[in-house]
Parts: sequence; C-alpha cells; structure tokens
Amino acid sequence: MTIIYKEGKSHTNADGLSRWPLDNVNRNPAHHPEVSARIPIHFMEIDRRKNIRFSEWAPESGTPDSGNTDSEDTETPILGITSSELQNEFFSAVLKSYAQKKHCGILLQLLQQKYRSPELESQLAEPWLRDYKDNTFFLIDGLLYHREKHTSSLTVVDRDHISLILQEFHDCPYMGHMSEDRTKERVASTAWWPKWEQELSEYINTCERCQKENRKHGKKYGLLQHIEEPKHPWETINMDWVTGRVPGGKENYNACLIIADKFSKSMRCLPCHKEDTAMDTALLFWNSLMSTCGVPKIIISDRDPKFTSEFWPNLYDMLGTKLAFSTAYHPQTDGLAERMIQTMEDILRRFCAYGMEYKDHEGYTHDWVTLLPSVQLAYNTSQHSTTGKTPAVVEKRWNPLLPVDHLKKNLLTIHPTAKDFHDMWKRACNTAAKCIAEAKDYNKQRWDKTHREPDFKEGHQVLVSTLSFNNLKGPNKMRDSFVGPFTIIKLIGKNAVEVKLTEEFSRKHPVFPVSLIKPYFQTEEDKFPSRKKNPTPPDIVEVEDSPGPVSKIIRARKIRLNGKDQRQYLVRFKHQTADKDKWLAEDAIPDGNLHLRGFMAFRRTEQSHQ
Repeated sequence: MTIIYKEGKSHTNADGLSRWPLDNVNRNPAHHPEVSARIPIHFMEIDRRKNIRFSEWAPESGTPDSGNTDSEDTETPILGITSSELQNEFFSAVLKSYAQKKHCGILLQLLQQKYRSPELESQLAEPWLRDYKDNTFFLIDGLLYHREKHTSSLTVVDRDHISLILQEFHDCPYMGHMSEDRTKERVASTAWWPKWEQELSEYINTCERCQKENRKHGKKYGLLQHIEEPKHPWETINMDWVTGRVPGGKENYNACLIIADKFSKSMRCLPCHKEDTAMDTALLFWNSLMSTCGVPKIIISDRDPKFTSEFWPNLYDMLGTKLAFSTAYHPQTDGLAERMIQTMEDILRRFCAYGMEYKDHEGYTHDWVTLLPSVQLAYNTSQHSTTGKTPAVVEKRWNPLLPVDHLKKNLLTIHPTAKDFHDMWKRACNTAAKCIAEAKDYNKQRWDKTHREPDFKEGHQVLVSTLSFNNLKGPNKMRDSFVGPFTIIKLIGKNAVEVKLTEEFSRKHPVFPVSLIKPYFQTEEDKFPSRKKNPTPPDIVEVEDSPGPVSKIIRARKIRLNGKDQRQYLVRFKHQTADKDKWLAEDAIPDGNLHLRGFMAFRRTEQSHQ
C-alpha cells in the first residue's frame, strides 16, 4: 500500500488519510506540500493498549530520500484504534461450573480418555449420553463445546450463565427483543445446554416487554355466538346510534337511533339526542314503535350492559306489567344495524352533500331530520339481498304505494283470494326464515375462520389492550399495546370477562370483550435470575376528585387531546365560586347524563329563539 499526499483544496472527497495527523516537522514525510510522500507500510504492530503504530521505515542506501530519514523516533503513531475482547473471567466461571454438575464432570473424564468407558457412560443421563455417542462433544482449552451440523457452541450449565446469555441475546437494545425464531438462530451458534430450545421459548413468551408492546397476531378470540333466530317480525331487534350529526329539526336533534328487525330486515330511523338516557330511549321506543311492533324478545346492542339493563325496566314500567323478566347482555352484534347506518348515511349524503339543509324545486327547505322518513321508506321498499323480498312485504305482507306505482293503474292486475294471499305471505315468511338461517351459517363460517374460542377461566391473569383506556399519557404510537396483568374475577358469557383492575385503572369499567385481551405468561422468579424486574406501569392522567356536587354546566368546547378531538364542559359546583369551575370530559362529570340533558335543552331553547 502506498500513501500519497494530496492537498486538501484539490481533494474534494477528503477522508482520514488526506489529513496526516503528525506535525509538519522533518520526520513527517508530508511536511512539504510540493513533495509527494510515498511511504510503503513495512509492518504494523499492536501494543497492549491496542494502538496501531508504524514501524519507522528507513530507505535503502542509494535512494534519493535516504538523507531525509529521522532516526530519533523509531515508531510513529498514526491511529488510535481500540479493540475489546470477552474477559477470561467468564470462561473461567463456565469452566468452574462444570465441576458442580455431575454429568459435565463425567463427560470431561470420557473426553480426556483414549478409550471408551462403559461404566462412566452408564452414569450419563439423556441428552448427554445420546449426544456423546453421536460425537457431538469436544474439548478446547478445557471448555466443553457442542457440535451441531456446521456450527459449534459453548456448553453452559449454570443458571446464572444461561440467564445471562438469554438476556444478552434477547433483551439488549442491539438485539431488539426479536421473535423466538430469530433469537433461536443467534443462540444456536453461541451456546448450548439441555432443553435450551424449550427454555428459550419460555423466556421469550414470558418477556414482559414483548407481551405488553407486541400486538396480537393470528386468530382473534371470540367465536360468533349463536343468537336465537326470530320466527316473527320484531321478535329480535338491533339497536345502534349514529352520533356526531349537526343539530337538525325543531328539537335540534344531534343523533339518530337505528332500530332494525332481524326477521324482516325492516328499519326505523328515530331522531334523538346523544345525551339521552335509558329512560329517554325507552320513551322514544314507546312513542314510535310500541303501537305497531310490540315488545321485542331480544335486543342486540353494543352499548354498555348497564344501559340495556335500565332500558327494560323503564319499558316495562310504561306497560304497567308486574311480571318478572330477566335480561341478557350480548356484547357482540351481527352488523345488521351498522350496515343500515351506512345505507342511511349514503342516502342522506346525496341530498345533503353541500350542507345539512336541502331545498327542493319549490323552495321548501329540508334538513337531515325531515329526510329520515324518506330514507326509511326507500330502504323498506327495496329488495333485501338475504330474504330476496322487500322488508315491507315480509313485515306487513304488502308494499306501501309509491308515486311511481300509480303509473301501473292501467296494467292488468290479478287479485288473489284471501286463502291464496295467506299462502303467499306464509311462503314469503318461510323463505325469509330459510334465507336468514343460511346467511347466519355463512356468516358464522366466515367469522370462525379468523377467530378462535377463548379458554380463559376465573383466576387467570390477562393483559388488556390500551385501546380500552383513554387516560394514558404520551402519543399512541409510542404507547404500550397492552397493560396489566389483571386477574379475571368473572366470565360474562363466552365473549366477555370482568377483571380486577389495579388502583391506577380503578375508574375504568372492568368488563372487556375477549377480543381486547390476551393471556399473560410468567415463570418462576429464580429460573432466570438476571432478568430485569417488571417495568413500571404507564403514566396515567389522574382525574381529580370532584370538589362536590355539580350545580350546572356553563358552556362546552372541543379540544385536541392525544391526536383526537374531545369535547369538554365547563362545570360549576355547588357552594363553589366561579374561580373553581373546571373543564371536564363527559365521562368525568358526576351525574353527567342528568346535567348534560339540562344543558343541551337550554342550548336548544337558545338556538330556537335566535
């Protein structure tokens, strides 16, 4: 190798070699800018401090530069490269650990002998004996190595050494908490001990950081639960709410209640308010559906079970019945109401694309509330893909007349007899029931392909997805995927569990669907001694205790919190001055439903007078 000096101004892509680190003295071959310094590297030596030095090269006699050699310094340091090696203490400790293990001592004796000893071999247990007979063990400097195909690895038997190796190959930042397969590939070429693959799998599966930060993969928990198929219209209904709408109508409605009949697929669109309680919903159902549909047997809703359990007693009180009824909570819906909501919003969007008010050709103004009856009529008179008939025909045995139907008045019509009409309707109901059953089996088959049955039991420890908590600090992408562990105290059906939340999460409702939890794995504390202890729980946004009962809600605002829009209300408390007012989220207001209803009613009154 020849080093040639070149001026920095002419060397645009300069690197370390273009900046000779020596002073511009006589012993520096590059001290003169006009003279190229050609220094062949004769040899390099590395001292104990790992500093690389050039041995001074003296030109042979007769060369032009023989007189420029400076003999005062025999060595010229040019670089300060340091290297590190694994200390011998680790290998010495591994060697000492062999003497404490019976099988290692016997194996060392066998490998040091020239001939095989059946007596010593009989004292070896599996897998030591099998691997010894396969000639997979050999000695280097007294250390025991294990040969596996084209690689060899150091044999370790001490629990501290095993734990240290697992921690080094999995927990360190430069290893990145990789998966079991990737970690196994690294460990296989470095260390070996009996049942190392099983212990490595257990170490990774019980890693706290991996369990909390890794997302769930594979099939989700929760098979599609069978809900009794209805035999008559309005026997089983789906209820869902559409919120976030601009206030419309005389009452400034800001939400819409969608009620769907599972048998006929008929839909009802009822304007309401987002702040409505179970009592308000029961009253709305009473006024709008009770006279025509009766009392449903099953209500499917994704709302809180407390809401559903309060809805039934309020409805029965209005009926004046004294019969005792039991209610069941189904946290899993079949998506019927959700699909109807999409259809409803698509229709409304076509008429309200440029605002929430629509003017027809005569100048009459309509908002989304006044368009709901048209949406309902359009949906109920359209053929459904499941039943093959319109919801109105299955429900009422006939289709409501539309303006276009009057164009058919001159067409020849056949009026069936009463018996024929009854038979036609009966066949329509049977066909609808058959189609619904086939659709149910098809949906269950598709659902169960990507889901599995949960095997949680009371007393099991689980982790809960952070999607269930809205009071965690930090950005969502840097937050743990799961928190816990929590203990299951009760199974609610097959697809929901109740857990015992720790103190920092005690304000959260303790019931979660199985799709948002996963099992928590742990091992004995002394199995991996060097493993780090459990990390601290994530930061919680503490909700301060209320200074007293709420007097009234003054105003509302919308803020951006953790990347999401959140509505807050300025609350004034009883026996407190205005300087004690606080901005609180809806779920943090004591008796929030009652006060929010009053506040929203007051706002609607103000807007109507403007």
